[in-house]
Amino acid sequence: MKAPCLKFENPIQDAISRIRFAPTSNNLLISSWDSNLRLYDVDKAVLRLQVPVEAALLDCCFEDEAVCLTSACDGFVTRYDVQDETKQLLGKHEDLATCVECSIATRQIFSAGWDKKILSWDPRISGAIRPPTYVDAEVRSMSVSSTNLMIAVGKSVLIYDLRYFNHPVQAKKSCMDFHIRCLRSFSDSKGFAAGSIDGRVALDTVQSSELLDKGYAFHCNPKSKDGKKYLCAVNDIAFNPGAFGTFVTGSNDGHVIGWNAQSKKRQFEMPRYANSVAGVSYNFNGQLLAVASSHAYHEAKEIEEEPKIFVHAMDEGFIASMSAGSSARK
Repeated sequence: MKAPCLKFENPIQDAISRIRFAPTSNNLLISSWDSNLRLYDVDKAVLRLQVPVEAALLDCCFEDEAVCLTSACDGFVTRYDVQDETKQLLGKHEDLATCVECSIATRQIFSAGWDKKILSWDPRISGAIRPPTYVDAEVRSMSVSSTNLMIAVGKSVLIYDLRYFNHPVQAKKSCMDFHIRCLRSFSDSKGFAAGSIDGRVALDTVQSSELLDKGYAFHCNPKSKDGKKYLCAVNDIAFNPGAFGTFVTGSNDGHVIGWNAQSKKRQFEMPRYANSVAGVSYNFNGQLLAVASSHAYHEAKEIEEEPKIFVHAMDEGFIASMSAGSSARK
């Protein structure tokens, strides 16, 4: 089953760093290394907004339907008003700003980066609203859900309560041998899934959850033809808001695979993409899944061709067909 590829009058010229669907619509936010922020209306198949910036964008997120945020390799964290097409520089890290998130619960904006700092921003106030929080290593990924802020530092996940935030309330050390590449919160905000650079995914709880009674880890990439498993980064993870406990992983070898966290089983496997899967994102009701096929600057063998974004319609028929195709390839 082929998914439509988003059409751009001016193609994306460099690696895609992040894709995210809007909170309540099918608008897709795209950040990339070509120093452009794009907002694509998937329903109408049109590019609503393209904003050129001065540095490569490393992350993006929505504050709400009308406002979005970016973090860039020059350290700047920027806020954009989509309707007015205006921007506001919130502040700056001393090194690459790798992550940006917004808490709907507290209306705070958080950023982190290679300067080993977590900064908290308020768009109504110039500068950070509290002193920086320092961690022991560069931050490669983070996730906000409800009042929890989760930070990936090396092989560990630090969990902060946004209502207090003086120090982490928990520190979870993963059972993986390599550092965490991506970190995403459970749909119920009570745990997380972390993907590592060696192709493994670890799931763990921060409090009692219906989704999981205890943590576990598994190798999510299919075996090669010779039956061996190779180190291949998990670039992104996305939980389906319309199907509790299900999520997809996107890997550097071009695989997108759906999983059920409770049954610990694979649901489906999409046909392999020609390039790395740089990002995955479900829309607000879980009926659409966007996949960014793009080099990600993680391995020398990546194909540096024009990045593409595909949008799949997710339904039982799609999952059944993908599952059947996956079984046939075993």
